[in-house]
Amino acid sequence: MAVQDRKRLVVGISGASGTALAVHLLRVVRELPGWETHLVISRGAEITIGEETDLSVEEVKGLAAAVYDNDDIGASIASGTFRTEGMVVIPCSMKTVAGIYSGYTDNLLLRSADVTLKERKPLVLLARETPLSTIHLRNLYELSRLGVSILPPMVSYYHRPASVEDMTHHIVCKTLGVWHIQVPGYRIWQGRKNIHAE
Repeated sequence: MAVQDRKRLVVGISGASGTALAVHLLRVVRELPGWETHLVISRGAEITIGEETDLSVEEVKGLAAAVYDNDDIGASIASGTFRTEGMVVIPCSMKTVAGIYSGYTDNLLLRSADVTLKERKPLVLLARETPLSTIHLRNLYELSRLGVSILPPMVSYYHRPASVEDMTHHIVCKTLGVWHIQVPGYRIWQGRKNIHAE
């Protein structure tokens, strides 16, 4: 497949807990034929990566097809003319949620989300906070009314996870399902039994 024909998914990593989700998503998409990730990492996320994973920030960046500086408001992903399939913010902090909702685009991650909204492309937020305050709930509700997919990384048990890695994989596969991507081995619910996606 020619490079220009590959589908681009913008991935934003904010400073909320849950950077293992982002790392796993980047690894999964890297193995998907015809897809590539365009990555932007917030300053808070760089700190959280060091706290929550055994990877360096540079190693995480190495999982993406393209990486952009969060201060570079003039990067390609800041423009609606740059063709993408949408954007996922994984994990998504409540600060980032508030910035997206208010249109406060003072960095590339927020600007990219704003562009995704205005171009009416899928925008998925793996919102990470607990408990949620009334302010958080209001911001998430208003974004959902704008068509944003709010996908908190909540644990499910019907697929009988045996490890944290199983839970992480299930959440990432559910996230990619927004783009109708079926990851081999992902267990989906169909009636009273689990089936494996082929």
